[in-house]
Amino acid sequence: MRVLPKTQKYWSSLLQTLEGHTSDIKAVTFSPNGQLLASASSDKTIRLWDAATGALRTSLEGHTNRIDAVTFSPNGQLLASASWDNTIRLWDAATGALRTSLEGHTHGVEIVTFSLNGQLLASASYDKTIRLWDAATGALRTSLEGHTGRIKAVTFSPNGQLLASASSDKTIRLWDAATGALRGSLEGHTGGIKAVTFSPNGQLLASASSDKTIRLWDAATGALRGSLEGHTSGVEIVTFSLNGQLLASASYDNTIRLWNVKKREATQKISTNQLIHELSFSADGSHLIIDGELIKINHVSLDVDQSYLESSPCLMVRGDWVAKEMQDILWLPSEYRPTCAAAHGNRIAMGLASGQVSFTEIDAGYTSLTARP
Repeated sequence: MRVLPKTQKYWSSLLQTLEGHTSDIKAVTFSPNGQLLASASSDKTIRLWDAATGALRTSLEGHTNRIDAVTFSPNGQLLASASWDNTIRLWDAATGALRTSLEGHTHGVEIVTFSLNGQLLASASYDKTIRLWDAATGALRTSLEGHTGRIKAVTFSPNGQLLASASSDKTIRLWDAATGALRGSLEGHTGGIKAVTFSPNGQLLASASSDKTIRLWDAATGALRGSLEGHTSGVEIVTFSLNGQLLASASYDNTIRLWNVKKREATQKISTNQLIHELSFSADGSHLIIDGELIKINHVSLDVDQSYLESSPCLMVRGDWVAKEMQDILWLPSEYRPTCAAAHGNRIAMGLASGQVSFTEIDAGYTSLTARP
């Protein structure tokens, strides 16, 4: 990487470039234990890297078109890949051996996700269908049809009994994960649905739409429970806290909003300088994770509409910079600005349009740059 004279002395580590892909990187993801990094590319291959050293573990070949998504099973033993060759492949994450190839979609596959117990795999395709597979055997369980637009998201309920799908056709559909039967079609949004997520107890379903709103639904009946308004542009991501009392949303208006689920009111607005790609709460519900950065949320009571944020040392990409504690610390030249990124602890991996993966580990005591180029 090109080192800028004004910043070199402040860098505790430089970007390591992981080379091997010959086309742009479509997705990067860490294994649940953080020991492996998977990268998927338009060059039709997946590469597994040692997250501690950056060494290539193995290259997974077999897809005949670009690979849009990769995900590890909850126990980290399997890796699923989704490709525009209309197939999903299941790989042994430890050895890179192909377990099975899942066929049946008639167009490119864009989404793959495991159920929380790892027994089921759901895939969503540009053919407007969802398929449910047995993750252990690769056998097709059922095909879910009914959406009339592109499917943007699929998610399992915490107990694995329901599957929710969101589409650009402005509807959410609830399916019985065991039988494939349609439980209900949730209508009311006036724009395409971008994301859906279940509350931790599985009783509520939240949907985010390009109509600038979030809707809360009864997961059992499909009845509308409430509508959250305040964003000034389409909402891209929505996620519950572990106790289900808070909801976080990210929008194209470059803000994140925290909502009190019971009162259906916003409690905090966080301004950002770019669109957020990943948003979640920490396991204990005390932090908000924004593109890999851990942000502590302190509040006296959920009945008090106020909170303040305190940063902890994790990483994210903010425009031209790698940031820690919401402060820019490592400037990225144009050729190193990622198409996708994933963070785990003090490590961050960035997929580049060149086909390279940039990988860096920032020391715990690393603070920030005092000068910029």
